[in-house]
Amino acid sequence: MEGCRGYNGAPREPSAARAQPGGLKRVAINQSNYIPWKGYFDLIHDVDVFLFFDDVQFTKRDWRNRNLVKTPLGRQWLTIPAGGSQRRLIQDVTLDDPQWQRKHWRTLTQYYGKAPFFSDYGAFLAEIYLERQWCNLSELNQFLIQRIACEFLGIRTPLQQTCEFPSAGRNQDRVLSLLQAVGADIYISGPAAKAYLDEQRFRDHGIHVIWKDYTGYPEYPQFHPPFQHAVTILDLLFHTGPHAPFYIWGWREGQPPPSAPAAAGLPCKRRPLTT
Repeated sequence: MEGCRGYNGAPREPSAARAQPGGLKRVAINQSNYIPWKGYFDLIHDVDVFLFFDDVQFTKRDWRNRNLVKTPLGRQWLTIPAGGSQRRLIQDVTLDDPQWQRKHWRTLTQYYGKAPFFSDYGAFLAEIYLERQWCNLSELNQFLIQRIACEFLGIRTPLQQTCEFPSAGRNQDRVLSLLQAVGADIYISGPAAKAYLDEQRFRDHGIHVIWKDYTGYPEYPQFHPPFQHAVTILDLLFHTGPHAPFYIWGWREGQPPPSAPAAAGLPCKRRPLTT
């Protein structure tokens, strides 16, 4: 591995832990996924710092290079061909065949072209699938997540990479090391990690673990019933547009439902994305 790289492929220098002014610092760490479901963005919204964990092993038949869309015949995979080798880090996975981009574009326009807010995201989709050629899976995933989180959902959480911070060990030891490096007080993790994460070990180092609860999301108007929560965030955006945040976290925070006038959004702050 050549070291940590930014969105433009240029080497990056390690970051120093950033102190937050007052309060407890909440941190989440997760691998980048391809156009992830709404719960991924709910987790980003919950924390003060989100770290992309892409300097770990790539796994096949996983969310890194695929996700689900709704069709008249049920859910369908959108999969990016990424080769069969698992002896790579996620950040080292190259995309050699660009034909998948137009295929995904055609699939999205075929099944969502008549959705109420599809046209609002037309320029964004054209940029991703028609105007650029992606050569690195991690770069694509992180670019998509950052653009969607900031520009379409109004999330202001800083998004960084684990390779920007000093760390040691493997598995949960490395996660603990990263949390210490970034100055975390609270680690928010998906419930799947309960199978291997030792909460007491984290508490012994002054870090409280909170398990993210993905239950209770309200349904929204969605093509092709029955309703499915476990689909790409694009499904929610195409059907609800600017009201999407209500269906992710707004309902939990007591925000008015979409039938009420939408409140003015807060300004979006994010680190620049280079092309």
